[in-house]
Amino acid sequence: MTQVAQPPAPHATPADRSSRLTTARVGWAGVALGFLAFFVALPPLTIRSAVPTVLLGIGALAAGAWAIRGGERRIGWGAVAAAAVGIAGGIAATRSGVGNLERVVVWSALLAAMLRFATPLLFAALGGLFSERSGVINIGLEGMMLMGAFWGLWGADVTGSWVIGLLIGMLAGALLALIHALFSVTLRADQIVSGFAMNLLAAGITGFFFVSIYGTEGTPENIPRAPDVTVPVLESIPFVGDVIGRMSILIWLGLFTVLLTWLVVFRSPVGLRLRSVGENPLAAQTAGVSPVRVRYAAVGMSGLLAAIGGAYLSIGFVGSFGEDMTAGRGFIALAVLICGRWMPSGALAFACLFGFFSALAQRLPVFSESAATLFQALPYVITLIAVAGVVGRSIPPAAIGRPLDR
Repeated sequence: MTQVAQPPAPHATPADRSSRLTTARVGWAGVALGFLAFFVALPPLTIRSAVPTVLLGIGALAAGAWAIRGGERRIGWGAVAAAAVGIAGGIAATRSGVGNLERVVVWSALLAAMLRFATPLLFAALGGLFSERSGVINIGLEGMMLMGAFWGLWGADVTGSWVIGLLIGMLAGALLALIHALFSVTLRADQIVSGFAMNLLAAGITGFFFVSIYGTEGTPENIPRAPDVTVPVLESIPFVGDVIGRMSILIWLGLFTVLLTWLVVFRSPVGLRLRSVGENPLAAQTAGVSPVRVRYAAVGMSGLLAAIGGAYLSIGFVGSFGEDMTAGRGFIALAVLICGRWMPSGALAFACLFGFFSALAQRLPVFSESAATLFQALPYVITLIAVAGVVGRSIPPAAIGRPLDR
């Protein structure tokens, strides 16, 4: 039977594109209304009636339904979810005591804590960006953070300098990353299995040396720590000074690293080679670029940056070390990277999102001490929701996870 050729599908007209853009904007407006429904019941507004919350939530539901009907299903359902959370949270807030709300929702303190919790995630996510932009999956970020946390603190303890300790921690993370590169690039092992092996190896190494060096007494209390930096101009500005007027130097380093990563990866010849190897290593090799060298360098850089995130925990935040103290932050950093679509700005945004909920989880036990453990799971729940929301929308580098052809 002769096949009849089907006419090509018509291209979207400017009117269609404009209509779709309008629908998307309505959906995002619904998301904003959902959050606003919750916000009006919180300090400093603290409206004690549920009527504004319900009205704003209904508006968010209507905007979400409009977006779903117009074809923007993800944004529409996001608006519906935001409306549900906003209504439920707003009504719960109106029934809570004003004193408890004011103790929990102190925006300047929450934002300052958000940056502290986001910094280790940000460093690890930026490290993963280098590795995965070159085509190598790095599940071992957790182990590299753990190496940086222990050896950074040990180096600071032995040398009496947090700077030297940080450098030692960075070296330890980079060495573990190069082992991962050896298996993933040279030996062409499964990259996910190799990454998990690095996590187990790091847990074993740090646990053994921690017990051997510090025993059951733990780390000393006088470990040199990364200092806080005071910016006089910012410190004098109301609210802003409470948030960023005085921060750890490593937090400032993390923010600077975001800009530097963007310049290197997207505005330099080095970044062009990195991205070309991650998209099409054979074409890059034809152009004279060595995919093996690029991937080794990228994976080594990922370990170095992830180790800074781990060292921040031990010598910048806590001031001590405990076994497995990273507590899954390397895996959350992977979620940050995926949700941020392998972009430095996206990684910063989602690191701050998870950092905010981590900071909030620390304050929620005011409402119920018996549910304190449950509240600690909030950042991980948000991680699952965020990753589920971007599945199918974040497009990774084309050659990620594939061993190099010989």
